[in-house]
Amino acid sequence: MSKKPNQNHRVDTAERARLEVMFEKPHLLGALFGQYDQNLVAIENRLGVYIAARGNKLQIEGHAEAAARARDVLTGLYNRIVAGQEIDSGAVEAVIAMSAEPTLDGIIRHDVAEPPTVMIRTRKKTIVPRSSTQVTYMEALSRNDIIFALGPAGTGKTYLAVAQAVSQLITGSVDRLILSRPAVEAGERLGFLPGDMKEKVDPYLRPIYDALYDTLPAEQVERRIASGEIEIAPLAFMRGRTLANAFIVLDEAQNTTIAQMKMFLTRFGEGSRMVICGDPRQVDLPQPGISGLADAVARLEGVDGISIVPFGIGDVVRHPVVGRIVQAYEGPDA
Repeated sequence: MSKKPNQNHRVDTAERARLEVMFEKPHLLGALFGQYDQNLVAIENRLGVYIAARGNKLQIEGHAEAAARARDVLTGLYNRIVAGQEIDSGAVEAVIAMSAEPTLDGIIRHDVAEPPTVMIRTRKKTIVPRSSTQVTYMEALSRNDIIFALGPAGTGKTYLAVAQAVSQLITGSVDRLILSRPAVEAGERLGFLPGDMKEKVDPYLRPIYDALYDTLPAEQVERRIASGEIEIAPLAFMRGRTLANAFIVLDEAQNTTIAQMKMFLTRFGEGSRMVICGDPRQVDLPQPGISGLADAVARLEGVDGISIVPFGIGDVVRHPVVGRIVQAYEGPDA
């Protein structure tokens, strides 16, 4: 039996439409609607439509294009539930965002309608892509030796890289994780922070810790850090090493110099995978010059085994207001 709901489409006028969607498994509608119908309300508010439930059917009214998008979103969310995936507010926003990409009239986008075929399994959760670019990125994470992930905050660059690293550590395809950031001061001075060097740089590495604790139980994170299976360190600590059988993630790579980036890339060893994440528009280097990230991307684009995945505002998967903030600061073409 097909997972897809039956759909009857009747256009009232050239501008407005009333669509009816019937679902084959009524017992799943509670998960589809969300607590207090919050998922339906989110779709209504974001797309400017009206949704009414009639048993196992939903009626959608609104502008023809918006109503069609709402139908596609509901279809996609329903199919994800059928596939056993959990639906939260982030998943709803992600499917709404994916539905905005152009399609042939009346054709539901495959990545909207169907559950994702690529996912990352960790001890605490199974992570699925929440934008079409994340699909490309997650495929690259499982396939390529070196991956550059470029784009604004909130697109999942570092989070997905750490999740993939954790997944490969769990399955034994790598022996350890190396997670690093350049300790560049964004307006603050490290010397005035209290504590020893580790205590000074740990706040700069906090996003990496957050991603780890979201994908591994806390006691496993602490145990693996203590044993050396997981190493979290400033970029400067990478000098002079060869990192074999490791999954290596460099975050905030736009704040590397050209020399630092060359040093980091040449740490790559046998059986390893390396992910370099950064936003070329958010450089905090104290001296003017070319960012090591921009320089590396220009030099290495097209090199076999290296993938470059650019993210944009449309891929922001945090609260929708984050995307609007980024757009306000950087313009609609960011």
